[in-house]
Amino acid sequence: MKDLPARRLLLVHAHPDDESINNGATMARYAAEGAHVTLVTCTLGEEGEVIPPDLAHLAADRDDTLGSHRVGELAAAMRELGVTDHRFLGGPGRYRDSGMMGTEQNHRPGAFWDADLDEAAGHLAEVIRSVRPQVLVTYDPDGGYGHPDHIQAHRVAMRAAELAADPAYGTGEPHTIAKTYWNRVPRSVAEEAFARLRESAPDAFGGIAAVGDVPGVVDDDRITAEIDGSAHAAAKTAAMRAHATQIAVDGPYFALSNDLGQPVFTAEYYELVRGAAGGDDGAREHDLFAGVPDAAAPGAGT
Repeated sequence: MKDLPARRLLLVHAHPDDESINNGATMARYAAEGAHVTLVTCTLGEEGEVIPPDLAHLAADRDDTLGSHRVGELAAAMRELGVTDHRFLGGPGRYRDSGMMGTEQNHRPGAFWDADLDEAAGHLAEVIRSVRPQVLVTYDPDGGYGHPDHIQAHRVAMRAAELAADPAYGTGEPHTIAKTYWNRVPRSVAEEAFARLRESAPDAFGGIAAVGDVPGVVDDDRITAEIDGSAHAAAKTAAMRAHATQIAVDGPYFALSNDLGQPVFTAEYYELVRGAAGGDDGAREHDLFAGVPDAAAPGAGT
C-alpha cells in the first residue's frame, strides 16, 4: 500500500455521465492535486435515450449498442477530468442498465436492479481492499431521484464498505473507509441557479427543468461539505460534453434528452453520513479528506 498516494477517493455511480454531472469538478480538483481518484460505474447505461439524431440507431430498441458507445464517452470524460482509474462493477457489461422504475427492463436478464446485493457488493469490496480509499462518495437511499440503478448503486456502495471492513469476509486485507458522503445540492443554491437560468438563457433549450428535477436537492442545513470546483469548471463542462449521447451543454447550462435546461454546478455539495467531520462544529468542510489522518491537503501542515 506504500505505493498509493496519501489521499484516495472512491466514487460509485450508476451510469456513464452521472459522475461528470454530480462530481466532475470534485474529481478534477482532487486528480489535479495528486489524489488517487477511482470511479466505479455500475452499468454501461444501455437504456439511455440518445440526443444526437445521427446516433439514434445506438438505442436499446434499435441496434442496442449504446452501452459500448458510452464506454468510449466515459473514457473521454475521464481524460478531461484527469482521472486514470475508472472501472465497471464486475467488469464492463456485468450488469445491465435497468431502465426507469416500473418498466420491464427492471427485470431483464442481468439487470442491475435484480442483482444479488452481496454478489455485486463483493465486486466493489475487492476494489476497496485494493485501492484502500479513505473517502467514499455515492447516492442517498433514493438514488437522488428514484432511478432503480441509482438506488442499487447506493445499496451496493454502502454494503461493500461494510464487507471490505469485515475481517471475516473474503480474501485480502480488510479496509475501513474513514468517511462516506452522499451527493447533495442545497435547495437555496439550486433555486438561485435556476433563477439565473430563467433570466439569462430562457431560450437555450426547449424548456427549463424544475428544482425538483435535480437529484439530491435538500434543505441547506443537511449540507456538511462544499467543494469549490470553480478552477475546474472547464474540465467539468468538457467531461459533460464528452457524454454527447446523453448531455447537451450550452455555456453554464445543460439539458438531458428531455431538452429541459439545468445549471452546471461548479461548487459541489455533500452530506457526511459515516465518519467524523473534519471541520468546526456546524461548519461545512471544504475538503472531503478533512480530519483523515495522513491525508493532509497539499501544502497543509501535518
